[in-house]
Amino acid sequence: MFCLFCKHENTEVIETRVTEDGTAVRRRRSCIKCGKRFTTYERVEELPLLVIKRDGRRERFDRQKLRRGIIKAVGKTTVTAGQVENILGTVENKLPEQGRTEIASQDLGEMVAQELKKYDKVAYIRFASVFKRFVDVEEFEKELKKIS
Repeated sequence: MFCLFCKHENTEVIETRVTEDGTAVRRRRSCIKCGKRFTTYERVEELPLLVIKRDGRRERFDRQKLRRGIIKAVGKTTVTAGQVENILGTVENKLPEQGRTEIASQDLGEMVAQELKKYDKVAYIRFASVFKRFVDVEEFEKELKKIS
């Protein structure tokens, strides 16, 4: 593995452990040349999951894109980075269990929203307002009544 900082080709593994959800191996590494440390994750490569967009287009599931959406929703809340990773792991684990190779973006959004609701209701409302496309205050009120 090359160093992310100085691009040196030799790094050493300092610590290895399995992530909480068991889907990846987390490795803490140190560069032999510059001494800086960084973390890598190993995941099993599986069949690509396709997300069916509202307009019918299909695009490959992008964990980073989903992470960015969740991070926007949890901004200035008490949800931690570790909890965001737990949400991503939980959602990713549910998809193969259901035997799916394709999922509608609405279904994916609903799965994430349900996980977010367990951690923070404000983050849930923020996320739901985007994927459900709230256009007026009444829609927010309806959703708030559901979770109250």
